[in-house]
Amino acid sequence: MLERKFSQYLEKFLLGKQNSILLVNGARQIGKSYLIRYVGKKLFKHFVEINLKEDLEGEQVFADVHSTSDLYMRIGNFYSKPLGDKSDTLVFLDEIQSYPHLMTMLKFLNQEARYRFVASGSQLGVAMAETPSVPLGSVTITQMYPLDFEEFLWATGVSKEWIEDIHQHFIREEALDENTHNLLLKRFLYYLLIGGLPEAVNKYLEDRNMVRVRQTHTDIHNLYRIDASQYDEGHKLVIRKIYDLIPSNLENKKKRIVYKDIENKKGKHFSDYADEFEYLTNSGVALDVVAISNPRFPLAESEQKRLVKLYLNDVGLLTNLLYGLNVNAVLQDIKSINLGTVYESVVAQELSAHGFKLHYYDNKQKGEVDFLIDDYNSLKVLPIEVKSGKDYTAHSALTKFLETPDYNIDRAIVFSNERTIFKKKGVTYLPIYYCMFFENGRYDESVILPELETI
Repeated sequence: MLERKFSQYLEKFLLGKQNSILLVNGARQIGKSYLIRYVGKKLFKHFVEINLKEDLEGEQVFADVHSTSDLYMRIGNFYSKPLGDKSDTLVFLDEIQSYPHLMTMLKFLNQEARYRFVASGSQLGVAMAETPSVPLGSVTITQMYPLDFEEFLWATGVSKEWIEDIHQHFIREEALDENTHNLLLKRFLYYLLIGGLPEAVNKYLEDRNMVRVRQTHTDIHNLYRIDASQYDEGHKLVIRKIYDLIPSNLENKKKRIVYKDIENKKGKHFSDYADEFEYLTNSGVALDVVAISNPRFPLAESEQKRLVKLYLNDVGLLTNLLYGLNVNAVLQDIKSINLGTVYESVVAQELSAHGFKLHYYDNKQKGEVDFLIDDYNSLKVLPIEVKSGKDYTAHSALTKFLETPDYNIDRAIVFSNERTIFKKKGVTYLPIYYCMFFENGRYDESVILPELETI
């Protein structure tokens, strides 16, 4: 079994005192169901798993459930064994977006607390928007992603002690020795090829056969395209077109979506495709990066929705589309191959998985910076540039960005393949694999405020 960080969060949530039902959102084939099933069977005497998507496509046992008592009865019939109570029974409602009326019922299931419930879905964001009565206050929604780079290291036999030693080097802003750097960079390049989809990682671990790994990538990519066709008739073809355009758009200089190319119609804007973008990001198959022209902390106050970049949710899917079985395109330093898009994609994947909302800097006079994130420690914006080539110190847009007094930003990060770490004019140059240590407190259990003074 692949070890996942999310499993610890899931265990603590299910055993804790939270008065809510956990809703796990995320793309298909990232391991949601497997992980919930594993943890549920480990922690609870009775574990009931109901795939509502399969039910919708089959007998539709739960299609006309409109009361909690009716649901309990059908769950009991489904399990065919006596159930206990909340202390020893977990009911897992998989692909719950298939039945929006059950989304509404979660509020009452939580209040009655007859059993412990957990739900998951691949299109929860879309389902919540279509649910007439969203059970706010009764559910805790969390996002799950493919394996991040650290989890990939665990899967490939790297000890947590070794990673922690590297983490300490990162904290002290120290470079690794040459041998350790080369070992870690090679694994990072393998991660670019394999990605973090559990089935692809497991195929690699079985026999290192990239033909089977790439077939998995192709199958999952096609599955995501097919899923788009299940959306309503007016949107599905456009969703698939936007999804198919992601790799080619990333190869363009600007990298952002050109709206006139989606349907070959001039005069189109973001607002014309807002529903389609929402589907792709809410279903977890794409990561959106929104433009900022006048950066201020927090970045959410300055978003420009009209300028959006999209990345695939898994870097393995991207390298399959770009290079197929030619692994040397990634593993060897080939001058004709620019890995910039791939490097940006993996950083977008890492930052998203670690709790950051992604933005990028777009200014007609100063240029573009790959990523902007909120640095909650300094309460400032942190710009990030990603470089795959030897000219990693050349970044005119980032330089102009830091030289703008109005922004009040004096720190930036540049990721590259280089081992050495140094600072120059506010820029800290870090090896690319250190992106795995940028965290936004995604799994922090609590933040305690100081005690108030007595009045």
